[in-house]
Amino acid sequence: MTARIALVGARGHTGRELIRLISERDDMVLAWAGSRSLSGRHVTEMAPEADPDLVFKMPDPETLAGLDIDAVVLALPNGAGEPYVAAIDSLAPQRVIVDLSADYRFDDNWVYGLPEAYGRERIAGARRIANPGCYATAGQLAVAPLRDHLAAPAHVFGVSGYSGAGTTPSRKNDTEALKDNLMPYALTGHIHEREMSRHLGLEVRFTPHVAEFFRGITATVHLDLKDAMTPDTLQAHFAAFYQDEALVRIQDMAPEIRDGAYNPGAVLGGFAVGADGHHAVIVCAEDNLLKGAAVQAVQNLCLSLGLPE
Repeated sequence: MTARIALVGARGHTGRELIRLISERDDMVLAWAGSRSLSGRHVTEMAPEADPDLVFKMPDPETLAGLDIDAVVLALPNGAGEPYVAAIDSLAPQRVIVDLSADYRFDDNWVYGLPEAYGRERIAGARRIANPGCYATAGQLAVAPLRDHLAAPAHVFGVSGYSGAGTTPSRKNDTEALKDNLMPYALTGHIHEREMSRHLGLEVRFTPHVAEFFRGITATVHLDLKDAMTPDTLQAHFAAFYQDEALVRIQDMAPEIRDGAYNPGAVLGGFAVGADGHHAVIVCAEDNLLKGAAVQAVQNLCLSLGLPE
């Protein structure tokens, strides 16, 4: 089977990574790419590895719903995907949709696609999949193995490169404003805080920051444990939980941004425990555009369509 994929929102940073990832596979083909700003231009102008005949189209929900494709990836800002979902629900309900926005991460009719933390059974064959957020992926990977062992809310301190702020100009992707700077924002109630809390089934406190590097995330996670652990016991717990996961690496040292950037998976390390054995700290690093977005979307496509990850 060669799955035919449509991508809406192809101009963004994540869209660029999706074009590359899909083009590298022999069981998928990018059959349609939508971008308002690049409509009419050849996709190879942005992504040389793409099919030379592929041209960016003006995205239109009804046109998209009528295409001869197997799956659609929506790489759009929050709130922008609903017309496309509605058209596909009406005209092609059997088609797979993987949505990268936050719009359906709280919708029980959609499957939440973080296979390493919550298993693959629900994703396999699903037709509506909500891709997790980038910070939320790192935070949940660092908490999930211990979610039944916690005595208090988890605390996640996150730092991301400015590609996480998207391509629409703002202070959070203004390299002059970020120069020699670390910018905290959304100090309470961030959507990834609510997302992590919902899917982990426990309370999470999250403080995001953006820095002047382009890509990569670190999440430093503080956990209060019901029962005391040693650093070795803590690390062994994570190693066992992720032992069969090709995209999760366990290491002794706390990972840094450079360990996550350009890495298709996530790196977990640090595994520090306070003197009383009840305060644990784990660090997760990933690439916000890859495991935090595009790689995860391809994983979810594969699981839904019955293709190897």
